[in-house]
Amino acid sequence: MKGRKFTPSILVLTVLLILFCALGFSGSLRASASSEEIYQKLRLFSEVLDIVQKSYVEEVNPKDLIYGAIRGMLGSLDPHSSFMTPDDYKELQIETKGSFTGIGIEITIKDGILTVVSPIEGTPAYRAGIKAGDKIIKINGKPTKNMSLFEAVKLLRGPKGTKVTISILREGWTELKDITIVRDVIPIISVRSRTLEPGYGYIRISTFQEKTSRELRKALEKLEKENKPLKGLVLDLRNNPGGLLDQAVKVADEFLDRGLIVYTNGRLKNQSMKFEATPNRHPHPYPLVVLVNEGSASASEIVAGALQDHHRAIIVGTQTFGKGSVQTIIPLEDGSAIRLTTARYYTPSGRSIQAKGITPDIIVPWAVCEPPKKKFHLIREKDLERHIPSETEKKSKKRPVPSLKEKHESPNKSPKKDSNDLRRDNQLEEALRILKSWQIFTKMRIDGAGIQPR
Repeated sequence: MKGRKFTPSILVLTVLLILFCALGFSGSLRASASSEEIYQKLRLFSEVLDIVQKSYVEEVNPKDLIYGAIRGMLGSLDPHSSFMTPDDYKELQIETKGSFTGIGIEITIKDGILTVVSPIEGTPAYRAGIKAGDKIIKINGKPTKNMSLFEAVKLLRGPKGTKVTISILREGWTELKDITIVRDVIPIISVRSRTLEPGYGYIRISTFQEKTSRELRKALEKLEKENKPLKGLVLDLRNNPGGLLDQAVKVADEFLDRGLIVYTNGRLKNQSMKFEATPNRHPHPYPLVVLVNEGSASASEIVAGALQDHHRAIIVGTQTFGKGSVQTIIPLEDGSAIRLTTARYYTPSGRSIQAKGITPDIIVPWAVCEPPKKKFHLIREKDLERHIPSETEKKSKKRPVPSLKEKHESPNKSPKKDSNDLRRDNQLEEALRILKSWQIFTKMRIDGAGIQPR
């Protein structure tokens, strides 16, 4: 064998055989039939690699061929398994920690088509009107068919201030629509909060990142301090594409004191895990409504599913996305990595979310709510001249009765717009209505005993 020249394809074959053994396939290789089949397929791969290197019209870098083969292998498994070059892997690490420059959307491949899971709130894509479920057919004129997720991400990202044009198809549309979006820095602010009305709080989680659980605790402390007592909370997970599993567990744990939050099942023993709730140092003993929609995916479905199964919250909105699989990031020697689907996750009651999603307790489709253009004052008893005054009117200082003309015209004056105006968000308005009803129902008596007259 002395003096024999090793071609890259032979070297690749040798490396792949060693890799199979290192990954624990030695047990399979002991079976002669199985080992022979694997060996034959590896030889086939080596043969094709050799032919391409020798006969392709242009010289090709062996690394590009190997990367392409790995990318194709993982892409044939499911929409979420993929190969990351060293640069892709660095980008992924940045996403979960700081910020990145792009248009601000979470994407996946659904039925072979590049599809928007959800736009990230406050980003250029969000402001441009991109919606969950939009199909991206072209990026800057380049068809996305057979394009990997990371190829798409590379095309969508770019320096701040530059433009990218995406051609989208939305359900109900008959033709493509080109939307040009200016790239910007996408800050990762995952938690926002405010008081809706005295006693009722609102927290929006847009994605699950490294600091999400800490930001949630701060938001809860602030709301509980502002509202004494806090009578109810709306947790908004709409258009939340997911993120880190451990953060989803911590968010659910914030509202649960005990019990299972989520569990995973995979082929290997170490891929099957259970995550349990722990007692809270600061309990949150008030009603909770969780808002979801078709853009709520993965980690947000874990939170909604856990709170629903434990009857800790009422889920309101529309059916969620249905991503119930776990991806493990496995770094490789040259700085690249693979994202591999290794398990399915299940809610505490054993429900699989995969391709099904979470069904809300109360289904409330999104509707654009516009206030009526004109309001007419309906005359009541208290508006009639010489009406018998109420007990309250007797005690209060008497005010001059406005004329009928004044009554009719005053409601037409444009009211000041309130930042907390709920009329533009029917789902949030319904969530608040449910919390208020909750307070009323808890005061109701069902034993038939009434109040005795004094």
